[in-house]
Amino acid sequence: MKAVRIHEFGGPEVLRYEDVPEPQPGPGEIRIRIIAAGVNPMDWKIRKGLVGELPLPMIMGLDVAGVVDALGQGGVFFQPEEEVFAKVSIGEGGYAEYTVVNSTQAARKPRSIGFVESAAIPTAGLAAWQCLFDIAGLEKGQSVLIHGAAGGVGTFAVQFAKWKGAFVVATASGTNIEFLKSIGADVVINYTNQNFEDIACNMDVVLDTVGGDTFDKSWSVLKPGGFLVSTVASIPEGAAEEHGVRAQTLMTKSDGKELTQIAEVIDEMRVKPIVTTILPLSDAQKAHEMSESRHTRGKIVLLVGEDPM
Repeated sequence: MKAVRIHEFGGPEVLRYEDVPEPQPGPGEIRIRIIAAGVNPMDWKIRKGLVGELPLPMIMGLDVAGVVDALGQGGVFFQPEEEVFAKVSIGEGGYAEYTVVNSTQAARKPRSIGFVESAAIPTAGLAAWQCLFDIAGLEKGQSVLIHGAAGGVGTFAVQFAKWKGAFVVATASGTNIEFLKSIGADVVINYTNQNFEDIACNMDVVLDTVGGDTFDKSWSVLKPGGFLVSTVASIPEGAAEEHGVRAQTLMTKSDGKELTQIAEVIDEMRVKPIVTTILPLSDAQKAHEMSESRHTRGKIVLLVGEDPM
């Protein structure tokens, strides 16, 4: 089969589109014939070696949508030809024509959308869901500030928070203001000419996908006992206690049950994946260059097979 692998860590040029053996499902696993693969910032961080010295060569990619192609022995929750999506483990490989995944990591894809949009969901959708609900416990009537709201995690977070009934404040560049309002943001702060800490205050939750100064300034906009959760920044020891709030860094977990919940919300037409760029699998290098620019709206998806929708 065709896949995109790395044989060394480095820039986008280390991505190789090449022939590799087809994987075979083991106990409790399913093999997925991939139709589309999502691209995430974690992908280029892995490629650069920022996640640690992982075994090489390695097929890249974490997010897939496709059709169940083969079953392993025992403990498998799907049947051949079912349409699924999943966040695969590092090294299992989403940038490929086939991958294997433990069946607990997969879910039936949303019925209302195609494989391309479904492939945009797993990592970013799970990150937003786990940050807002599993970690911060966001409830109806609360307020949330979402940094980097036009990105992959941010666009899901805005929509999930609005679906929950929260008041949503977002930060983004000026070109994304109307877009974010269209998907549910109540207030959008243009970070290019406004200081969010002068506008947002007394927030129940801050979701940070940016880090750096944005993370550092976010403590001051929380109400006492509020929650700062970041997808990118480590929490300095004692910082939460010093500010009288709670804080945690997200480590996104693969979870088929939560993907099923997300699919149900999408099929209720309450949330929509935002895909702005679709490239062929062979253009993974270009996809990484775009993702690494940190200025893309929504998600980039690699098309592996033909999406009937």
